[in-house]
Amino acid sequence: MAKIIDYYLSLNSPWAYMGGPRLAEIAKRRGAEVRVKPVSLGEIFPKTGGLPLPKRAPARQAYRLVELKRWSRFLDLPLNLQPAFFPAAEDLAAGCVIAAGQTGGDALRLTLAISHAVWAEDRNIADEATLSEIAQASGHDAKALLAKAREPGTAETYKAQTEEALTRGVFGAPSYVYRDELFWGQDRLEFLDRALAG
Repeated sequence: MAKIIDYYLSLNSPWAYMGGPRLAEIAKRRGAEVRVKPVSLGEIFPKTGGLPLPKRAPARQAYRLVELKRWSRFLDLPLNLQPAFFPAAEDLAAGCVIAAGQTGGDALRLTLAISHAVWAEDRNIADEATLSEIAQASGHDAKALLAKAREPGTAETYKAQTEEALTRGVFGAPSYVYRDELFWGQDRLEFLDRALAG
């Protein structure tokens, strides 16, 4: 039976950034396919009890920064705790990832590059020129990808993926679904790895 991981994420998520390289490594080692599915947390949070970062209690916001520092040191990943362009409007970037997946591109590689741009390079993923550079550097035809990203059908896919995530119990990002089992957060990747081994 094919091993398929449905990967639901926000491209603004620092936790998706932290977990992305490990997800790619696990999938490669286990012979699994990753279906990258950007979703809108702005739609998911109100329906699942989540709060956007600015509306969280100060203690939760402060602890988030502590954990980000811990994980960045533990994973040896560069991290700007206060990126200049966070949160960026991510509709176009999400459209590029969806377009990559639909046209034979490497959606996971593109996702990793976009996340790295936000959290390690202080780049604005809402900017078309920046997205074009990221797409090209990750092995994609940037012009074709951006054109596909703007098609109405791509926006419909983005919306459909968000609804699909809700029906599958997703309430935050990153979330990984393997054989209908949900794993929420990059700190659950070890459990996903064990499930793939079973």
